[in-house]
Amino acid sequence: MPIFTLLWLVVGIILCLMELLLPTAFVEFMMGVSAFVVALLSFLGLSKVWLQVVVWLLLSTFLVIFARRFLQPPARRSKLTDAVTAETLTEILPGKAGRVLYEGNSWRARCDDDKITLAPGQMVYVVSREGTTLIVMPENILHS
Repeated sequence: MPIFTLLWLVVGIILCLMELLLPTAFVEFMMGVSAFVVALLSFLGLSKVWLQVVVWLLLSTFLVIFARRFLQPPARRSKLTDAVTAETLTEILPGKAGRVLYEGNSWRARCDDDKITLAPGQMVYVVSREGTTLIVMPENILHS
């Protein structure tokens, strides 16, 4: 067995084990798989070391991009959970921020409509979130 075949096998094993110890979203694992493929090519007769390195680099890049694109779960659009209602703790003046009670915690909030004033103790719908500020609308807006 050629020495470079053994070298690629050892590199592949080390990279795959590193993925177990230091998870990097399959980057090290894909590089290890690429090293196994290059070890197979080396065993089958690919003797030029520079060509083995080029094949390993190209295959690693392709597999890492493939893994990131197809193996990672899609990002959630909304960070809000099932609870969509909150209660105002302070008055929220038009265009200003106030406080609401949302999921048992006090959050900074502002009304989505810059012309509406929200009174303390009023139920509101949480329509979105901008950083740590909730964007709310009065619950009675649907009954108008």
